[in-house]
Amino acid sequence: MSGAAVRPLTLAIDAMGGDRAPMMVIEGMNRAVDSIKNVRFLLFGRSDEVAPLVQGFRRLRTRVELRHATDVIAASERPSTALRGGRNSSMRQAIDAVAAGEADGVVSAGNTGALMAMAKFVFKTLPGVDRPAIASVFPSLRGRTVLLDLGANVNCGADNLVQFAVMGEVFARNVLGLQNPSVGLLNVGEEDLKGNDAVKKAAAILQQSKLAIRFHGFVEGDDIAMGTVDVVVTDGFSGNIALKTAEGTARLYTHYLKRALISSPLARLGALLAGPALRKMRARFDPRLYNGAMFLGLNGICVKSHGGTDAFGFCNAIRVAAELVSDGVNDGIKQDFAFLSAGPAADPKLAIG
Repeated sequence: MSGAAVRPLTLAIDAMGGDRAPMMVIEGMNRAVDSIKNVRFLLFGRSDEVAPLVQGFRRLRTRVELRHATDVIAASERPSTALRGGRNSSMRQAIDAVAAGEADGVVSAGNTGALMAMAKFVFKTLPGVDRPAIASVFPSLRGRTVLLDLGANVNCGADNLVQFAVMGEVFARNVLGLQNPSVGLLNVGEEDLKGNDAVKKAAAILQQSKLAIRFHGFVEGDDIAMGTVDVVVTDGFSGNIALKTAEGTARLYTHYLKRALISSPLARLGALLAGPALRKMRARFDPRLYNGAMFLGLNGICVKSHGGTDAFGFCNAIRVAAELVSDGVNDGIKQDFAFLSAGPAADPKLAIG
């Protein structure tokens, strides 16, 4: 007697999002087929551009259903404009496929603001969540650190930051498997008197709250890489700057390291001997390995890939979406968030749930 058939994992992909789309997207999907079992794709884009590219990959084309989308959301398009006029876009149709139950999650490297606006409009938010946040994982000296928000919400009030703290803590427990993750608020200093009103008010709420969150207090920019806390909470303005700064620093370090390793015959010999260690270090800090950020607080799996990534990075974003779906992370986040925010020990100041 044969076992029950495994249900295919279906992901909706925006073929037209990203600086080097659609080729980068197709190549990333082709890589994903090798590493993600039983995955299939609903691919949305201009069929005259996308279909020939898909046909060029023998293994991929048997896993893809291509659906024509006439419009493309430009990187410079305002979220409000995209929301009003983008119903026929590849991004919107990919999101709609998840809402209709045709796909388990959506991945896009397109316009962040537009993706957030559309996903929020279609999926809706969890009870008590005003604004979903983009969360991702950074390497640190202690392992990995969750950082949110990475750019979805430029201006945030204290209530938004508190909600991000709750969601980030739940994310760290469900995704990273941490038993009691610590949470910190990104600030210009650790002292209580420093920071803007929103940050200071959010800290006061978290300090006085009876929620089961291990609140560390304020942290500074260097604490992200140090791993001082497991979850770093900030507004999307500062979070996006931190993300891009880290990526730029990694590229700068790599550039000068390469130059140093070929600067002399002795340096080249040293590079040859240190090759395995250097490759291990490069793999550890390659930003493409951490590509793929989740929109926390939505009633649907939505993963945002960096717009400037390559096929390797986009494949990782697909992998993130697949893991979030297969592990039932969103259901866990909803359940835990409801427990944290609406449980009997919850602080009424939070007014969440």
